[in-house]
Amino acid sequence: MQIHHLTWLFVLALVASFLGRCWLASRQIRHVARHRNEVPAAFADSVSLAAHQKAADYSIEKLRLGLLSAAVGSAVLLGWTLLGGLELLNGLLLESVQPLLPGAWGDMAYQLSLLLAFVVIGGLIELPFELYSTFGIEQRFGFNRMSWRMYLADSVKSAAVGMLIGLPIAALILWLMGAAGAMWWLWAWAAWVGFNLLILVLYPTVIAPLFNRFEPLADESLKSRVQALMQRCGFAAKGLFVMDGSRRSAHANAYFTGLGAAKRVVFFDTLLSKLTPGEVEAVLAHELGHFKHKHVRNRIIMMFGFSLAGFALLGWCSSQLAFYASLGVRPSPAAPNDALALLLFLLVIPVFGFFFSPLLAGLSRRDEFQADAYACAQADGSALASALLKLHEDNATTLTPDPVYARFYYSHPPAVERLAALPAARPAGANAAGLASAGA
Repeated sequence: MQIHHLTWLFVLALVASFLGRCWLASRQIRHVARHRNEVPAAFADSVSLAAHQKAADYSIEKLRLGLLSAAVGSAVLLGWTLLGGLELLNGLLLESVQPLLPGAWGDMAYQLSLLLAFVVIGGLIELPFELYSTFGIEQRFGFNRMSWRMYLADSVKSAAVGMLIGLPIAALILWLMGAAGAMWWLWAWAAWVGFNLLILVLYPTVIAPLFNRFEPLADESLKSRVQALMQRCGFAAKGLFVMDGSRRSAHANAYFTGLGAAKRVVFFDTLLSKLTPGEVEAVLAHELGHFKHKHVRNRIIMMFGFSLAGFALLGWCSSQLAFYASLGVRPSPAAPNDALALLLFLLVIPVFGFFFSPLLAGLSRRDEFQADAYACAQADGSALASALLKLHEDNATTLTPDPVYARFYYSHPPAVERLAALPAARPAGANAAGLASAGA
């Protein structure tokens, strides 16, 4: 394929993905705003109008910020590629960093500095959106509990952890790209898989405690109830922990972390403060459903499969002059271009990945329905229903999403569909017909 054909393919995909995001977000904004002043009939006895309106306003604010972020992101992507930003940055670092060290050391230093500079610049561009989201939207709706001091401390720790973890794996992949021959991408993929599996093991005990406190679950009654649930589900965990999520956010959650025998069950303290023991048990049973149906394992395998295809494609693209030239970059004849190829690939892939969003979201929603059904078999379905309603209200999740937007993006089914599918999951005063029509 000729260079200008590749350029036009990239531009077409970028424009189509951006316009698609705008169209979907606009649909969602209009739909949520249109239903803002009336609680769906299926939830009239369980959700207040004030809570429904808060969820609508919160959703709209986030969508508007997302639209602005998408516009800026698309402009920045063009700036990095066709307008010469990456070419300029590459040239500056090639001239200033590579000569500092001899031979391969200079090459590696230049390539790592290119990756690091790109990440730092990208982070600075995204910083205003992150700050407004945290200290603007989240603060205004009563969710943010972080101080500026905590935010800065988290940022410093995140940057340090990112460098300690990211630079070694980046250096290994770059070395393999230059030293492992034509099949370097297979070795690099194997290294990436091993790295991710290692992180899954280390995250619960090494990384997560850098940001939050984890204490053993102290409520003996709840602990016995949870342990009995796990025993009859055939699930073993290394411990039950409570995380101080309330230090940063009012949002509630629970999750499993770790791999193999290192798995932990983690409850946000905000979750335990808002749900009854029966509801906590039902939420945990839902998470156990993901393990019972092997969703977690399947998602990891799928992620590794996609990454294998990605590394293979990068292996081919990095050897094609047209790949660089069509995206506004000239590869250097006197230095390795592996970091350059890696950055271009990571910039372009999300543009095309947008079009696969509905497929991945649909698979995720299917898994959620299966996990809900499992939870109803192992715990109280009505407790799961009431817990889901509380979590929707607590997280200000709209009960009236646009159907097209939800099909495209939602990894979890909308509340109306999810509750309608639960046996013994009828909110007070609701009926099946009401649930079926509440999102229309």
